[in-house]
Amino acid sequence: MTGRQLTPLESALADLRAAVLPVNLPLPLPGADEQRKVASEIIRQLDDYVMPRLATIDAPLLAVVGGSTGAGKSTLVNSLIGRQVSAPGVIRPTTRAPVLVHHSSDASWFTDDRILPGLARSTGASKEAKSLQLVTEDSLPPGLALLDAPDIDSVVVENRQLAAQLLAAADLWLFVTSAARYADAVPWGFLHAAAERSAAVAVVLDRVPPRAMTEVPSHLGQLMSERGLGDSPLFAVPETTVDSAGLLPASAIQPIRGWLAALAADQASRAAVVHQTLDGAIAALAAKTPALASSIDEQLEVIEQLRAEADRSYTEAVRTVGVQTADGTLLRGEVLARWHEFVGTGEFFRALEQKVSWLRDRLVAALRGEPAGAGNLKVAVESGLESLLREEAAAAAERAEASWQANAAGRALIESADIDLSRSSPDFDRRATRAVRDWQGAVLDLVADEGMTKRSRARFYALGVNGIGVALMIVVFAHTGGLVGAEIGVAGGTAVLAQRILEAVFGDQAIRRLAQTAKDDLDARVQALLADELVRYHKILDGLTVDSEDSTRLRAAAAAVEVARKGGLPVSEVEEAALPRGERRLAIDAPTVTQIPSGEAAEDSEIVDGELVEQPREELR
Repeated sequence: MTGRQLTPLESALADLRAAVLPVNLPLPLPGADEQRKVASEIIRQLDDYVMPRLATIDAPLLAVVGGSTGAGKSTLVNSLIGRQVSAPGVIRPTTRAPVLVHHSSDASWFTDDRILPGLARSTGASKEAKSLQLVTEDSLPPGLALLDAPDIDSVVVENRQLAAQLLAAADLWLFVTSAARYADAVPWGFLHAAAERSAAVAVVLDRVPPRAMTEVPSHLGQLMSERGLGDSPLFAVPETTVDSAGLLPASAIQPIRGWLAALAADQASRAAVVHQTLDGAIAALAAKTPALASSIDEQLEVIEQLRAEADRSYTEAVRTVGVQTADGTLLRGEVLARWHEFVGTGEFFRALEQKVSWLRDRLVAALRGEPAGAGNLKVAVESGLESLLREEAAAAAERAEASWQANAAGRALIESADIDLSRSSPDFDRRATRAVRDWQGAVLDLVADEGMTKRSRARFYALGVNGIGVALMIVVFAHTGGLVGAEIGVAGGTAVLAQRILEAVFGDQAIRRLAQTAKDDLDARVQALLADELVRYHKILDGLTVDSEDSTRLRAAAAAVEVARKGGLPVSEVEEAALPRGERRLAIDAPTVTQIPSGEAAEDSEIVDGELVEQPREELR
């Protein structure tokens, strides 16, 4: 297609390919496997057939001979050609590399990668599934090529996949089944797909026993009508013997040969077949795309659900730490013991019980220089705060992991993760320690930078930076708890005492501001610390690379294809003159034929519509 301007339809299809290519459905949701296959099929169909055919609308008609194991595809191809070009056999799978037979004048259409670009070309027999053997045969008329495909139900997965790929690249399906297997599910799965996309199909019913020649073809024809293939030609080939070259009697396959020869000879009929299949393929691609887009939306919904569950787990941890560092919870245990040690337990608490109002002056008079217990109190605060952070981080990890375990997609992500999401990160304790120490350092800087009067500065020096700092931390730990007096217990008394110490240095308004600033700083550090834990979950979800814009692009591309398709496919001058616009059906009817099964004379005779007809052996052309 290089060197020429794309048609609007080609441009729309190129945009569709670009929209489908990055589609990713990583979560194991219902239907995701099927939609992954759909995405691959859309790309392959565009590359193998639709785009090449649109670019070369006058290229030879490609008829792919496909069908079930042992149906006789290779034998049929060889018999139609009149010599062995595709090796049949009794050991399955028989056909490995597909064989494409064409007229010598059509060689240029197939030697390059115009169609099936993923298959390497060869001119000799090959067992490589990813190669395409090209055979030149001038008994085949120009304008028609036959491709012998692997079994659609082969025991080899690669063969099955290749068979499906080749059928999708066909202008015409020459579908071969047998009297014993025509009702099998696998063939009908392919035929149903052909009917869905209006592909041109001719069915060959092979190896029909003489006594079943009336009943079996009739039943198959009925099944075809019921499944949308009523207009497709149906050929019945009787059960018979092959000659020494492995070929069927000419009379057995003459109706098929004659039908193909007539189709090849009439350019308008060939064009009708191409248009029927091509238009149906394009319509099917557009029809499949919205479901693919919906599958992306479902993936995004589950991803956001998993993200929200993890977010809630860590938001709760942040909230819990925020509450417990403000409601007096930390003012117990080791912190309380070290505080008592710091202020002199008996003296100060007895004073607190008697009269809090005169404590300020007594405290300042009693303390000269930095109290010995300030360092121990600072360590106790650090330890208590670290313990709280570890507990809440562990609880958040457990909640997040449990919520993902309750979801099939979440379980799959946990199983594939290279980290243990049920607990905190291995380095969390170290980071928590650093966060607490950094906060304590910020608190000391905060009180050191606070302006004060000469009198309050003397009190500040009397208590020292550490003493003032830990007192502020004590106030922070009851900052939003509503503690207003010693009457509410030890925690309240502890906080009130610390507040009075600070008021003696900074005054009432300043201490409120300092406490709020310190608490906000602590909350921000806790949020950042736990956000680093949460990011483990976000990285896993972000690594799924599901783009929220993909579904929008897919729907827009599919709509554009439909609009462009309604403008019509490119037509040749011959087709324009010979066929009404919009003609989409095969122009040549084919009778159901019955072969006379016995006797030498029968080899060149057949029953056509109930009459015995002598048929000379002749080339397909």
